[in-house]
Amino acid sequence: MFGALIGDIIGSRFETNNIKSKEFDLFTDECHFTDDSVLTLAVAKAVLDVRNGPIPAYPDLLSDYVKKYMRYLGRAFVNAGYGKRFLEWVMDDDKEAYGSIGNGAAMRIGPVGYAFYRSADMTAYVKAATAVTHNTQQAIKGAEAVCRAIAMALREESQEKIREYISLHYYPLNESMEWYRENYVNDLSCDGTVPVALTAFIEAESFEDAIRNAISVGGDSDTIAAITGSVAGAFFEIPQQIKKVAFSYLPPMLLGICEEWDRFMVL
Repeated sequence: MFGALIGDIIGSRFETNNIKSKEFDLFTDECHFTDDSVLTLAVAKAVLDVRNGPIPAYPDLLSDYVKKYMRYLGRAFVNAGYGKRFLEWVMDDDKEAYGSIGNGAAMRIGPVGYAFYRSADMTAYVKAATAVTHNTQQAIKGAEAVCRAIAMALREESQEKIREYISLHYYPLNESMEWYRENYVNDLSCDGTVPVALTAFIEAESFEDAIRNAISVGGDSDTIAAITGSVAGAFFEIPQQIKKVAFSYLPPMLLGICEEWDRFMVL
């Protein structure tokens, strides 16, 4: 899950200033956390409350907690960079899901993959966390693909096995990173984001290499890198120095959720 935050922070300065190279400084004064980190941590907090609560962790309960914490943290960090329709949803307690196919569904879903990767009902939890806003088949498919890749990575299945599974069940991962660097056009949908983000992980040799791959294609750099990072962090060891520097960009409220998650993951 922390890989998503790191990818977001490193990719933040390239979102409107794309780079088509893997050669760049990971952190500068221009880096910052965005809505990607806020919403990933909102889902993480929802998962923590569900898994640590006194009653069984039904998917509908997760849905309720995701709504609660996305609105709570969304309002606390109202200038983090949300899309117009999502911000309207955040500010209105009665607003329902609005049919989005956007990549936000896949960007924020990582904590569900980590928490429920052993569960036969993982896809039900993915749908519960996603459909509160992104209640479309395309968005739910994107979120499922990311969580399935995380689950396989946590079970130490190979990158090639992950490629084969995702290609068979979700997206044909036929293009290379070299192809994406030359041809990728910014696409904010799940269908246009998740395949390139997963390819960035599949072709990587380390966590850092995965993040560099993700950013080097251009497009929605922070979100692509957040998705890549969420999967790469389940497969590769995250260097402690990279994690330490990335977390220095987070305010105390968000760091507190990170600390809760850290304790949860070692149980």
